[in-house]
Amino acid sequence: MTKQKIGIALGSGAARGWSHIGVLQVLEEEGIKPDIVTGCSMGALVGAAYIADELEALHQWAIKISWREMADLIDIDLTSGGLIEGKRLMDFFQTVRGDAPIENFKTPFTAIATDLMTGREIWLEEGSLVGAVRASIALPGLLSPVKQNGKWLLDGGLVNPVPVSAARARGADIIIAVNLNGGLVGKHVHPKLNPANADAERSVPMEIFNSLFDRVPKPISTSMKKFAPDLFKPGSKTPGYFDVGATAINIMQDQITRARLAGEPPHVMLSPQLQDLKILDFNRAEEAVEEGRRVTKYALPAIRDLLD
Repeated sequence: MTKQKIGIALGSGAARGWSHIGVLQVLEEEGIKPDIVTGCSMGALVGAAYIADELEALHQWAIKISWREMADLIDIDLTSGGLIEGKRLMDFFQTVRGDAPIENFKTPFTAIATDLMTGREIWLEEGSLVGAVRASIALPGLLSPVKQNGKWLLDGGLVNPVPVSAARARGADIIIAVNLNGGLVGKHVHPKLNPANADAERSVPMEIFNSLFDRVPKPISTSMKKFAPDLFKPGSKTPGYFDVGATAINIMQDQITRARLAGEPPHVMLSPQLQDLKILDFNRAEEAVEEGRRVTKYALPAIRDLLD
């Protein structure tokens, strides 16, 4: 009897994506090794580390990194189509796990990106693994788009947040999907917050923004420092600039995810409950990993039934 191929589809979700580490850890501990890995955005980053046998290295880095260390990896470039150019981040990721063509790894891997000019879904299955990850995480307005093979590529979450379809196309018989976008709509708009507590409510400390602004020309940085506190703090009567952007992304991801999964359901759906994590809460990796472990352990009987 031919062994059934297991595919895992790791969804987008910014900082919530650290939970993918916990999901993959539990599957490995239980002797369940995916034969096919597909990932979108942070799912692509974690999936790439997994197929390169660097999941634990990524885990250790994620749970130890501070906001100040994250700031050191950010290279602001206001002329690149996004706030962050992303080269420093990818250079660091490459030192964590190195780089090689995707096709050289034993486990088939697909990273999802979006063609900026046509809106088409792009499957990255060959060439630089780090390059594929960088394209897949190019969140509009934050990370600049990447040009590959004559196409400008953006975050894959714009078109296929949980890439079940790619796993099925690559030959998976059983698909485990991880959806990080459930129950998020409205979670990041807090119009009744007390302005006195605004500093505590920020995802990113203002001193980090100040250190980043120091890297851009002085006339621009001076202006940015003046209005940044109002942009990134929640207001008492209206949502802040960052709250609006984060919630808009959540609405988009939620609607697209629902539509895609209705037509392309996986065999097992894992839905880590991480509604309290904002998109830039990368310093909260430990709780995200633990939640990934929890939901996977809960789903093990269903997974085992499919494999028997």
